[in-house]
Amino acid sequence: MQLRPYQHASVQAVIRHFRLHQSPALLVLPTGAGKSVIIAELARLARGRVLVLTHVQELVEQNHSKLVAMGQNADIFSAGLGKKQADGKVVFASIQSLAAAPKACNQAFSMVIIDECHRVNLSGDSQYKQVIDALNHANPSLKILGLTATPYRLDQGWIYQQHSNGTLRSADPKPFKTCLFELPIGQLIKEKFLTPARIIDGAVASLLLPSDNDDPDTMLINQGRATSLICDQLVKLGPQHQGVLVFAASVRHGEEIVGKLPAGDSALITGATPGPERDTILHQFKQQKLKYLVNVSVLTTGFDAPHIDLIAILRRTDSVALFQQMVGRGLRLHPGKTECLVLDFAGNGYSLFSPEVGEPKPKADASVVEVPCPKCGHHNHFWGKVDDNGCILEHFGRRCQALIEDGNTQQQCDFRFRFKECPNCLAENDIAARHCHQCDTALVDPDKRLKEVLKLKDYLVLRCAGIAFSPVQLKSGQAGVKVSWFDEDGTEVSQHFGFTTPGQKGAFYHNFARMHLRAPGTPLRLPNVEAILASASLFRHPDFVVARKEKYGWKVIETLFDYRGRYRKADSAY
Repeated sequence: MQLRPYQHASVQAVIRHFRLHQSPALLVLPTGAGKSVIIAELARLARGRVLVLTHVQELVEQNHSKLVAMGQNADIFSAGLGKKQADGKVVFASIQSLAAAPKACNQAFSMVIIDECHRVNLSGDSQYKQVIDALNHANPSLKILGLTATPYRLDQGWIYQQHSNGTLRSADPKPFKTCLFELPIGQLIKEKFLTPARIIDGAVASLLLPSDNDDPDTMLINQGRATSLICDQLVKLGPQHQGVLVFAASVRHGEEIVGKLPAGDSALITGATPGPERDTILHQFKQQKLKYLVNVSVLTTGFDAPHIDLIAILRRTDSVALFQQMVGRGLRLHPGKTECLVLDFAGNGYSLFSPEVGEPKPKADASVVEVPCPKCGHHNHFWGKVDDNGCILEHFGRRCQALIEDGNTQQQCDFRFRFKECPNCLAENDIAARHCHQCDTALVDPDKRLKEVLKLKDYLVLRCAGIAFSPVQLKSGQAGVKVSWFDEDGTEVSQHFGFTTPGQKGAFYHNFARMHLRAPGTPLRLPNVEAILASASLFRHPDFVVARKEKYGWKVIETLFDYRGRYRKADSAY
């Protein structure tokens, strides 16, 4: 079997890594990239025994068939497939079956390959932890490789620590150390290895669907009309398409949807669908005996039906990766298929080509933005907002993600876009830090600070709702700017900044702008007061402003940003 160029490159990356390192690694390859071919090639090249693990029997069978097609023999260990053989050089197994057979885990393998490895959880007594611990005990030199299209979990974040391109994902322990190779989905489409997707945002219908904070099962009355209209549209589009896959918000929602689609030509699969019934439905759909397949959080990974050319998404997600997984079900090549139509009725609004940020979306209208580090030049991907011209208006990044070479070691770039300053040594710390990383001084807890100043007679705590700028003339006669912070009731505190000399401009930046910028780290060139007034939208307001009473009024002594605590912020009132 001839490997595609990127498949060959990924195999070589694995070989290079494990020749030098013992640490677990992974490959990130989008749906349709041919992960089973890569697995087969790695198994063929391996000198020792190889175990291939996955969570569904369909993938066990699919990966096994690719290896057999390359002229090799392999065993299958899967109760669902009725086979429990584990003596060959290569063994394809389901994690559930292997975890239930401790003796099979005690064999010595040189490598374990985990397909759909974003499901790996090595905490507690999970099945993957049990199996991997047993395999490591049998062979302490075991090499562990993961493959996935989505290296991120909403409950745990990134599943690896660092990327081969020099990006640090997490300093915390993760199941995998390094991402060795990542293939953009756009490259596969450009090279015609995948079908293009045409994504249409069903924003009008999404207004009637469950909101982020609503239980989908309580919204059936409100969403009923929208669901009926959507189903009517899918029925009209049906004759023009080979296969329609629908993602529902809940089991009750899925039942409602399938009840509005043509009887005898549609079916529903949920997590509770019995195995034999599920197998029958999937077989009928793949044979195109069913036109519509509705599912609830089941068919996002490990499901291969190349004829799908219409996908309807009626559920919201906070994960770019999960959205791309859903769309990916319709990107495989198939005769007579020129594109896959994706109707995003839930208003997720993600791009198929957006990289995963690794954090839940902070605001509904946020998108992925690329922010260069002003210190090392590394291109970071954060959540943010852009204008119609693509210019960044705001981003929510905290620290540069670059890994910098320092002799024989790598250190994370120390530039912080948002930070908490240590009052003792002025070092910049993460906004959630409790102690200074430089001098170990305890940093003031925002709740404790607010509680203290609220008790003091000569202090004012302003629950900030906005910020405004106006030109002023200083006592020296120089031009300046008046910054005003105000609360929900109009109470206002203000501060004057000179903006004529280079020193005054520097003081304005260090004492005000760097903390108030919506997109910190982006170039800021403000030559005069008029430029500040024209750029007012570049600045955000703090959550709280602390001021002290003096002879001629209130003096701002502290501003609190990115607050998370028990006191209500002004924004939460709306």
